[in-house]
Amino acid sequence: MEVDQIRFDEPNAALTRLAARFGGHAYDLHRHETYAVGLTLWGAQSFHYRGALQTSRGGQVMVIHPDEAHDGHAGVAKGFAYRMLYVDPASVSAALDGASPPFVPDVVADDPALAGLLREAFADFPQALEPLAVDAVVERLADLLAARSDDCMRSRRSATAHRAVARAREFLTAAAPHTVASEELEEVTGLDRFALSRHFRAVTGTSPHRYQVGRRLARAQAMIAEGIALSETAAATGFADQSHLTRHFSARFGLTPGRWAALARRAA
Repeated sequence: MEVDQIRFDEPNAALTRLAARFGGHAYDLHRHETYAVGLTLWGAQSFHYRGALQTSRGGQVMVIHPDEAHDGHAGVAKGFAYRMLYVDPASVSAALDGASPPFVPDVVADDPALAGLLREAFADFPQALEPLAVDAVVERLADLLAARSDDCMRSRRSATAHRAVARAREFLTAAAPHTVASEELEEVTGLDRFALSRHFRAVTGTSPHRYQVGRRLARAQAMIAEGIALSETAAATGFADQSHLTRHFSARFGLTPGRWAALARRAA
């Protein structure tokens, strides 16, 4: 039997993450003012929601709406583990240009796109998400919720703000080793954070945060090839520590920093 565990990260006005596992009873009936969007990692978790018993199994996602009562318990003998995002509905509305927060009728679903977003949001958990990463998660989550909504969302198409995106890219490149606040990009570009995130993705295919991390990794790649120690490289390029750098480096390049260093030395 697994030992019950629960862990939150530092609360954020727009988004808070939770990681937990339970072997039996988890929660009494309760409700909260946020969306609860989760991914079951293994086992099965069952809960009463909107008059029916629901069960989310390993790999499935859940979307529980604000102010909807629900409880929670294990649906199988071995228990369950899951990750959950608690997301401010006002932030979701803002990300949808002021549209009402969408209602998703299927509380449990097989949704690879949403599952992928949740895995990405927890890649460095419990290390705090940077402000731009929070914006990116909320913006993408809003789009995914709207796509599954029972309401026809109005079109949000608009001309791509190329000049604003260019200013954002220049700023993020120059400030790559530093944590950038959403307000800084808003001031630089003249766009609100969610509009910028949409335009930035349309132009670059990625979010401002991922773009900035890419600039950090490009510099780290060069430093490692020069023989600079990983700990020094991590500190100089804006990563929390060597392990933080290694996780991102491996995910971006498909090999570890050590392997990259060996290959770079071999090519020299």
